[in-house]
Amino acid sequence: MIKQAPRRGTATAPGKRARNFEHRRGTGEKGGHKRMAETGCVFDVQVPAGPARTPGQVMHPEPGSGKNAPRAVNRWYTTDITAGRDVTIGKVFDEAERRDPGHRRTWIALADGDIYQLGLIQDQAARRGITVTILVDFIHVLEYLWKAAWCFHQPRDPAMEDWVITQAQDILHGRVPQVITRIRQLAADHPPRPGGEHEKIIRKTVHYLDAKQPYLDYPAALASGWPIATGVIEGACRHLVNDRMGITGARWGLPGAQAMLWLRAINASGDLDAYWNYHIQQEHQRNHLSRYASSLDLAA
Repeated sequence: MIKQAPRRGTATAPGKRARNFEHRRGTGEKGGHKRMAETGCVFDVQVPAGPARTPGQVMHPEPGSGKNAPRAVNRWYTTDITAGRDVTIGKVFDEAERRDPGHRRTWIALADGDIYQLGLIQDQAARRGITVTILVDFIHVLEYLWKAAWCFHQPRDPAMEDWVITQAQDILHGRVPQVITRIRQLAADHPPRPGGEHEKIIRKTVHYLDAKQPYLDYPAALASGWPIATGVIEGACRHLVNDRMGITGARWGLPGAQAMLWLRAINASGDLDAYWNYHIQQEHQRNHLSRYASSLDLAA
């Protein structure tokens, strides 16, 4: 972003950072002016026929098993760089209500576990009188398990992967308290260095699993054929935002960046033709009909 565009309260602007070297930037000096774009997606879940996936099938997928996974169809995207998460989540709920005004369908919200984001989802649901099942992205849970595994195994130890898979399958079975107890017991049997990195990772992992338990009901999600990962939104962050906004040498102001993001979201949602026809009609109204309507009447 150009230097006037970052949000208030962000880190010290690059122009105000102390320079350590005259001809080269040092550690912490290479970052430019950046601004986070908030992205949301609404989609219908196409539940596959046949038996529900098991935790073992999730952790050990067989070739071609993707056909038995739930599919995201009728995707609709929104992305904002000028507004906050509350606005983006509000738009997501608006679109979901447009699809289901009578609230007869099952609503599922997939999120990465951010407390503020979860609160916004719950506030929107309560305000609209909607029951929403919130699921934390299982991939985020796996990342925490992998970080904890590094604290209890030697680097490149093959047993590390087996340990992660075992804990992940327990969580998919709904045995989150047992996993928490197991990690705490390992930390007690092999105490990390006080104040060290391993101690911090173990503490964060235990806290994350404990705090997110209400949103880790993966047994119900698998039994119902629901998605348990946010691959749709992760992909959108890449192909909607980063592939265009992050190209080498690009510098964006807020109006241009927001216009580009809206246009890319409209195109990704499959609404570009309808939008463009509406745009041409509005331009014709603004540039011609609104100015020359009386002259056209006289000529007729």
